[in-house]
Amino acid sequence: MRVHRAKMCRISMMVFALFLLGMPFVDAQGWGAPHVIITRTACDALPQRHKELWGKELAALGSSYCLLPDQVYSDKEKAKFAQLESQPKVVYQVGLHLPPAHAEAYELLRYFFGKAVAEFQAGRKYEAACYAGTVSHMLEDWSCPAHAVPGDNMFTLFKQFLPPPEEHQDTLLHSPLENGKFTLDLKDYKPHLYGTTVEDAAFNLLNKSHATTVFARGQVIPIINGLYEKNDDVVNSAQQNAAIVGAEIVADALYTLICIAEQKFEPQAEAALQSVDISGNYPLEAPKLYMPQSSFFSKPYWGYAKVGKILKDGKDAVPLKLRIKKGQGVEIQQLASGIGTGTHSVLTYFIPADVYKSFTVTVGVHPELGAEGRVNFQIKSNGVILGKAGPLSGADTAQTLDINLKGVTNLQLIASSAGGDGKGNYAIWGSPKLVK
Repeated sequence: MRVHRAKMCRISMMVFALFLLGMPFVDAQGWGAPHVIITRTACDALPQRHKELWGKELAALGSSYCLLPDQVYSDKEKAKFAQLESQPKVVYQVGLHLPPAHAEAYELLRYFFGKAVAEFQAGRKYEAACYAGTVSHMLEDWSCPAHAVPGDNMFTLFKQFLPPPEEHQDTLLHSPLENGKFTLDLKDYKPHLYGTTVEDAAFNLLNKSHATTVFARGQVIPIINGLYEKNDDVVNSAQQNAAIVGAEIVADALYTLICIAEQKFEPQAEAALQSVDISGNYPLEAPKLYMPQSSFFSKPYWGYAKVGKILKDGKDAVPLKLRIKKGQGVEIQQLASGIGTGTHSVLTYFIPADVYKSFTVTVGVHPELGAEGRVNFQIKSNGVILGKAGPLSGADTAQTLDINLKGVTNLQLIASSAGGDGKGNYAIWGSPKLVK
């Protein structure tokens, strides 16, 4: 997957202070240019029919509406399109710029995306495009290298790890990281459908945005090194990498918006959304999209949960396998997806309320690594046990759990030792899926 860049449009602290004092935003347009480039590129990737449906508002979406969250003080008339009705006194929504925790990010996406859909369905395309501009800005900022490092928005901590040359000793790196000179072309990119309702679209876009944020982090060091070395080509290339991913997710969001508004979906794309594999989603234990130190403790090794593999002795990746009942017998099968972990492991996943009907997962212990293991599996939500299996060892047949999700907003997957020293507790959550 090509990668992603986004905020390259936020304002420097100096400009921000100036327009707080009433300076017209036009004086800050240089800082807003990357948002325009990314949004226009995303709009260009839309099907021709979608472009025609937007009419003249599509051009405005890509040239000005995508800047609205940065203009809430200078353009009070349009500020409402970047504000929550539930928080009328909060003019500047920080979550529209810096990636927030899962639940807040979901609510922001659900609200503004839902507003855009509702306004479009009502025939108010100007209002719909303004809300769509806020959605675009938000997704772009969440995929911007300058916004991707939690708790270090001005990169003062980064300077301790990457000591700057003398001329950059006092430079705040936020603006240089997000403002570059690059061109974008998604070539033949075809936008993807991310939901058939506002709620599942917000959920799926949230999880895609997590991937774009993580990708943007990979561009930070190349950009900083390029700045230090005065190598504009390196800086612009890394910024462009992130911007491409940002343009792709915005194209996906805008495409999905019209599909939901019209309730017209390609059958194959709609069918693919009937179930969602959550193994690649970030758990709530990783609110900043990385596993904290407290998560690096489990038996049979010092390690942590891994997607699509399990770590032998905490260092060697081994394919996920389980003993699966087949007909009258049992065979060892390699799994296409899942999570490998040890005991003392808790993984909690955010779930949108009343979007999915059930959750299915096949649990067991790795048959080759866990012959001596003994593991209990539990699935909880807000302290209530929804399902359990075990104790299971690697010699036992895996069990499938089917959980009713009515009223459920989170799923907690718990693997715990069922006795012994735990050296064989190679626990596996196989093919964990939400089903509509």
